[in-house]
Amino acid sequence: MSAYSLSRLSYYTEELNRMRDDGLIVSLTDFWGLLVEFFVYRQENPARLSDQKKAVESGQNPLPIYAGVNTKTDLKTKEFAEWCEFTPYEAGFSKYGAFIRTEDFRSQFNKGCLIKRMAEPRISYLLGMWSSAFAASLDEIWNAGKKLEWLDNKEDDVELADDIKMSSETSSSDGLHTHVVTPSSPVSYLVDKLLNSRLSSCQSHNFLHGLNLHSKYHTSHEFITDTDTSPDTFPSKLTPSEPILNLVDSGLSINSAFPLVLRAAREVDLILSFDYSWGGHFDVLKLTQQYCSERSIPFPPITLSEEDWKNPKECYIFTDAKNPKTPIVLHFPLINQFFRKFKAPGVPRVTPEEKDWGDFVVECADSPYSTTNFTYTEQQHSRLVELNQYNVLNNKDTLLQAL
Repeated sequence: MSAYSLSRLSYYTEELNRMRDDGLIVSLTDFWGLLVEFFVYRQENPARLSDQKKAVESGQNPLPIYAGVNTKTDLKTKEFAEWCEFTPYEAGFSKYGAFIRTEDFRSQFNKGCLIKRMAEPRISYLLGMWSSAFAASLDEIWNAGKKLEWLDNKEDDVELADDIKMSSETSSSDGLHTHVVTPSSPVSYLVDKLLNSRLSSCQSHNFLHGLNLHSKYHTSHEFITDTDTSPDTFPSKLTPSEPILNLVDSGLSINSAFPLVLRAAREVDLILSFDYSWGGHFDVLKLTQQYCSERSIPFPPITLSEEDWKNPKECYIFTDAKNPKTPIVLHFPLINQFFRKFKAPGVPRVTPEEKDWGDFVVECADSPYSTTNFTYTEQQHSRLVELNQYNVLNNKDTLLQAL
């Protein structure tokens, strides 16, 4: 059955209309959640996030932590992104120290009081928010490496400049691949609004609405108030004054949920970081380092050579010997370095079939693993799983050293 068959489209319409009738705010992200539900489960999935309590309440499994970021529709995520945490037990913002029961997410609150309880959303809708490709602004799509062909003929209106270029002539190996879009014509305001307006987000009733910030809120390291341009400087521009949350895929801020793991109360000693981003094997680490530096959160320095950027290894260990409160970060770039020659650590590939199985490049022009490809064949999936498994096992000694 196609995801876009008449019966499926009728189901999507009925579901979204039911949500709207129940008083929920419906967006394109909710539709995306229904598509994700079909791609993953092939049928309606009644499960809710709070159902996962049964799988962790006795410590039999690690606690799952899911991430979204709250944004403003007219700002880029690098200008305003508040990390929102979801677990089977609670959802909320460590920035504000405010959490609610997971069952009450999307219900209406005012000044901390529940005024209208809504049914807990099915996990399919949360999956849509946690992985929403519709949440990016056009500028963020550009910065992520997507080519906007309709701008090719607008060179008089838009000037594209590389902010930092990673090449053999680059003097610094710590830079991130970024672009700056600079409108330069009389229509600059309209271009800027078009590029920076968010296409969609998961809109939910704001459970922080009506709460008052402490008069000394700015002394918390969670708030960046050292510039006049930061939204954190103005209490009236912060989330408690908004009736609606605009939640998007946290990957639009940092494509790995380090900020949630680094909550001080968790006292994390070791973080295993797996690079699943397309391009820039260390970008998430550099962005996290910047995020932590701005908020005085202990995080190890990410020191890399130019060779590391060009030809990364399977595993890196980052530490800070000067600060015992800093967690150790073990980072695994997604690369096929030794897997192509070994089917297991120390076990070389011998037959033509074994060699062919391991001979593939994760990132290339025709890679099936590009960000825009949402489905894999069984072979593509198995190769990727085996590659990740091999990279971890091949660096077992480094992992044990970190532990």
